[in-house]
Amino acid sequence: MASMRDIKRRKGSIQSTQQITKAMKLVSTVKLQKAKNRAEQTNPYFNYMYQTVTSMLAKSGTIDHPYLKKGDSTKKAVVVITSNRGLAGGYNSNVIKLVLGEEALDPKDVLVYAIGSKGKEALERRGYEIREDASSIIEAPVYEDAAALCRRVLEAYTSGEIGEIYLAYTHFKNTVSHIPTLLKLLPVEFDEEDLEKSAESNVLMNYEPNEEEALDEIIPKYVTSLFYGALVEAVASENGARMQAMDSATSNAEEMISDLTLKYNRARQGSITQELTEIIAGASAIS
Repeated sequence: MASMRDIKRRKGSIQSTQQITKAMKLVSTVKLQKAKNRAEQTNPYFNYMYQTVTSMLAKSGTIDHPYLKKGDSTKKAVVVITSNRGLAGGYNSNVIKLVLGEEALDPKDVLVYAIGSKGKEALERRGYEIREDASSIIEAPVYEDAAALCRRVLEAYTSGEIGEIYLAYTHFKNTVSHIPTLLKLLPVEFDEEDLEKSAESNVLMNYEPNEEEALDEIIPKYVTSLFYGALVEAVASENGARMQAMDSATSNAEEMISDLTLKYNRARQGSITQELTEIIAGASAIS
């Protein structure tokens, strides 16, 4: 059995850790409120952007445009959004597992555009080629940064360096629910509902002045919007995950402190009992 000194030292260490986790929980809670409001305000726009563009292209018939056809290259660009810091439960590992578990994303055919050092480090260790490290973006996401990254990825796509573009991030559903999501951006894929509507309608989408100029404007805005929407949701998910992780750590520390307090009291009781027994035995021997 551990001595009272060991128990007291361990209890003090856990109490110090508990103070840290409690402070981190409070900080994450404040950050979560700001990030949550931002995500809830911007999320409808990006959802409708995705639905509108895919529906529009499904009704456009066959269009010969660089953004809409799969490139000859077997390389795939994957924009992976994680965080620069840990202590967020399974937030980072869930996104990484999502990428690793996707059969279509063979490491030798993938170019990773990493937003977040945790994802970059994990995928680099597993043999993925890191094409670009844009980890600084996740600290304070702005639309201009998303647009700049979009331009670089689309340049690689139109030049034939890559044939597909994917986005891996964490969808913010609510404070306690965060869903790792892998989305294929280009070439655009249509769901069954869009294809059925397109087949039922005899009217194709008309473009003015012409389809090439229109798509040159629409597709970059579509991809940029999804990049930025994913960044906003990822920040909210990260702070939500960290808040939950720190809350659990604080609760676990409280349970350990209670257990150690009980053990300390038992050890102290045993020590007092032993001393009394020795005193009584000594007194009896003298008399």
